[in-house]
Amino acid sequence: MYAIVDIAGQQFKVKKDQKIFVHRLEGEVGNQVDFDRVLLIDNDTNVNVGAPVISGAMVSARILEHLKADKVIVFKKKRRKGYRVKNGHRQFMTQVVIEEIVEKGAKPKAIAKPEVVAKPAAEPKASKPAEKAAPAEKKPATVKAPAAKAAPAKKPAATKAPAAKAADKKPAAAKKPAAPKAAAAKPAAAKKPAAAKKADPKKK
Repeated sequence: MYAIVDIAGQQFKVKKDQKIFVHRLEGEVGNQVDFDRVLLIDNDTNVNVGAPVISGAMVSARILEHLKADKVIVFKKKRRKGYRVKNGHRQFMTQVVIEEIVEKGAKPKAIAKPEVVAKPAAEPKASKPAEKAAPAEKKPATVKAPAAKAAPAKKPAATKAPAAKAADKKPAAAKKPAAPKAAAAKPAAAKKPAAAKKADPKKK
């Protein structure tokens, strides 16, 4: 007889007294856990298939230990980019042993909630009655006459005398007359006498 049961999001084919590793379960070592999501049961004579689960079926197991699975290396690389990342991961696991497979009539155990015991309210401490002092008689408030504020006399504005400039301006320096440029008289080049034209013998 075997059953296919859903445990922590994974499906397992289990038999009685079989040990399996599942994802970490809540509970301490030695506690009993029940799985009611039974998908299929084969009882050697007939096969009962759920839609999607079999109502009334249950698989009971006991927690043996909590441990970590073997390390898995996660390596990423992008070629020609200089990108290399290496990480390791160890999944938290729980080892359980299957104790019983119930095909019909199983009732899920109700999770017992811890009872909250209300603490008795503390009795208020008996405080001594405080003797109240008699209120002192209030004296009538004296109304003070508003004091007349004397208008402050305005001071005559002081006329500022124009400050004499200590530094007198320097007289502008007289410009020197420009030196007359001596015009270099170039002697006129003597004109060469015009050469006498030769009389052509042909023209007569």
